Amino acid sequence: MTEATMLIEDVASTDTSKIIKQVIFSGQLDESNIDEKSQTIYQLITQFPKGLNLIFDFEKLEYMNSKSIGYLTDWYGKVTEGGGHLVITKAKPNIVDILSVIGLTQLIPMFGSLDEAKFSLLNATPAPATPAPSEPVLSTNNTTPTMPVTPEVPASVPVSVVAEAPVSAPTPAPTPVPEVVAPVAPVAPEVPVVTPAPTPAPEVVAPVAAPAVEVPVVLPPVEVPVVMPVAEVPVVVTPEVTPAAPVINLAQ
Repeated sequence: MTEATMLIEDVASTDTSKIIKQVIFSGQLDESNIDEKSQTIYQLITQFPKGLNLIFDFEKLEYMNSKSIGYLTDWYGKVTEGGGHLVITKAKPNIVDILSVIGLTQLIPMFGSLDEAKFSLLNATPAPATPAPSEPVLSTNNTTPTMPVTPEVPASVPVSVVAEAPVSAPTPAPTPVPEVVAPVAPVAPEVPVVTPAPTPAPEVVAPVAAPAVEVPVVLPPVEVPVVMPVAEVPVVVTPEVTPAAPVINLAQ
């Protein structure tokens, strides 16, 4: 629910015969709160049905929807019916624009300050209360209602009108139409057409492939086992020596 408040204050007046109330609005009047807030104004109008003067202070009012504008129109009608006045003071530009579009600014006076609004109400002539429709008056001596008598209108005396013969007006001589010479369009100078020489296409040189570089392949050395020939060792056979028999000297 959008927040909106109404504060009613008495306005001091040197004229004790005038009832002036200031209603201070704040917040936003929309579908969620206008039905509840409007009852406050209706109770005030019911409390003072005659000669009530209201100053609506819109300085802190930020928004009004179409339904709240409809209530404002109804409040104005009820206050003026009782011979009072309703004015608006210190409304924001967006509120003034809304009221101007529907024409309420031409109906409800608007002021820039509270003093201006108060001065206007103190010097305003009390608005005449709207009279109730009167009922037809019946005669006490006769049951037939008295009807308004329409005054007799004297008959008009016919007046003879002699029609005069129409006088033909002299025919004016035709005005010669001046000859209109069409302007000759200037001849545009012939501009030689210069055909630009074709731009030779740049010669595209195919890139020359670089000669292949032979990369020597280095193989890892292979270890070849070296087989040494086996040398034959001569076998020396030592003949077995038989010890010699001792020599016996027989000469002794």
